[in-house]
Amino acid sequence: MGRVTERRRVVRIRSGGAGVRPDTLVAEEPLEIRLNGKPLAITMRTPGDDFALAVGFLVSEGVLGAASDVQAVTYCEGATEEGSNTYNVVNVQLAAGVPVPDITLERNVYTTSSCGLCGKASLDAVRTATRFPGIAADPVRVPAEVLSAMPDRLRAAQKVFDRTGGLHAAGLFTAQGELLDLREDVGRHNAVDKIVGRSYQSGRLPLAGAVLLVSGRASFELVQKAVMAGIPVLAAVSAPSSLAVDLALESGMTLVGFLRGPDMNIYAGEERITL
Repeated sequence: MGRVTERRRVVRIRSGGAGVRPDTLVAEEPLEIRLNGKPLAITMRTPGDDFALAVGFLVSEGVLGAASDVQAVTYCEGATEEGSNTYNVVNVQLAAGVPVPDITLERNVYTTSSCGLCGKASLDAVRTATRFPGIAADPVRVPAEVLSAMPDRLRAAQKVFDRTGGLHAAGLFTAQGELLDLREDVGRHNAVDKIVGRSYQSGRLPLAGAVLLVSGRASFELVQKAVMAGIPVLAAVSAPSSLAVDLALESGMTLVGFLRGPDMNIYAGEERITL
């Protein structure tokens, strides 16, 4: 919707001198996701790719699998009391016969740009059964030198980050290092949901043979989202959490952390990274 960045007044101090100038900031606005017209979740996100974000979130929650599961995705009219459209409320209407898990509808998650899965009652609630359980058998192999080049390719493609310095990025690569898609957002989990959602919309799930690279750390929620999308390799430029490593090992995923130049730590699925 053209609201990716905003301008704000800032006092800038450099080398002991001060001056007033406008600064470009990344936009952050709430997005309410509704399922069949019922409020489901609110996430703080960077506007743009909202439909992909909504359906990607539902893939991660185990609600969606096949592209035919969705009848329509729309912005909700009359989102304010005055009847105007804020473009901050999205409804996903499921196709007839698609089941809606009660646990998803009842918990009403509030997610933030730093937390993604806050409010989950227990780990059992987030260990959703994936529609694409073939990750462990995925035969993909990624040369270490190809993986090492991906962070620079991701960074070079981050156009909004260049203007704001305040965004996370998620990039989808082939095992040969080709960048298939990149999304930026204030929330790392939103960036991944946008990647997954766009793949869902184009009928490319599961993402067998793909590599997902994230610009920050590898949390449990990001591993879960990759598992739900059938992605066999997840790499991060920073550290994974212990629970993220546990889930990667359980699901047969390859998990790489501290990917910086030729250096990296492989926490799970080391057989897929070739030297």
